[in-house]
Amino acid sequence: MLFNSSSPQGSASVSVHAKLLNLLGRSIVRGELLPGDPLPNADDWSAAHGVSRTALREVIKVLAGKGMVEARPKTGTRIRARADWNFLDPDILAWRYGPQSTFEEARALFELRRAIEPSAGAIAARRASEEQIAALKESYERMERFVDDNERFTEADLAFHQNILHMTGNELFGSLASLIATALLISFRLSDDNPYGQRPSLPLHLGVYEAIAQRDAEAASSRLIELIDLSEADVNRSLSARREREAERSRAP
Repeated sequence: MLFNSSSPQGSASVSVHAKLLNLLGRSIVRGELLPGDPLPNADDWSAAHGVSRTALREVIKVLAGKGMVEARPKTGTRIRARADWNFLDPDILAWRYGPQSTFEEARALFELRRAIEPSAGAIAARRASEEQIAALKESYERMERFVDDNERFTEADLAFHQNILHMTGNELFGSLASLIATALLISFRLSDDNPYGQRPSLPLHLGVYEAIAQRDAEAASSRLIELIDLSEADVNRSLSARREREAERSRAP
């Protein structure tokens, strides 16, 4: 943590830091600042956003750690080429996806999930302890109970998918839990106007749980693929609906 959040002053600093980090990060990801461009003048940014130069330096350090900027003598701090960015960083994922996301960006997100989750499900089916399987069942039951409460359903859904990664017993998979959580939250955000709600996903989640509980690695993998396919279809449906609404607004007199 860059700031001490144990005091009111520390909490305020964290909030200002997060706001500035998100603002600058989104500006870079959205192409408002292009590779090779210098960062805005530190004095101007400090004055415009009411933050100290120290806070701005800390934000730049965070962006440098994500591969987005670099500081060089005489030329100052500039945006790095996109090929240098850590696109698996949860912050960069969150900055990249929003109301203006494209079908290509959504496809990339689901390709990432397909590369990770089905394999994790298969390994979990072979290795999970009985206690872990019971915890997965509890996560599913919470999803079922809160299927009409988006916030609580989302919490249970995140726990369900993160549990599977930890059930592999592989610490490398476990470290991907926050990445998958971010990908799931983005999927929810991109499909938040889905007219079918969350109910269609329940049988597929149940199928994943049952496959893992029955130690059927192949079924666990294939059912996770089906679940990811359904989520991608929901996102694409929502993106299409948004494009149609935008086109109608542009045609309106």
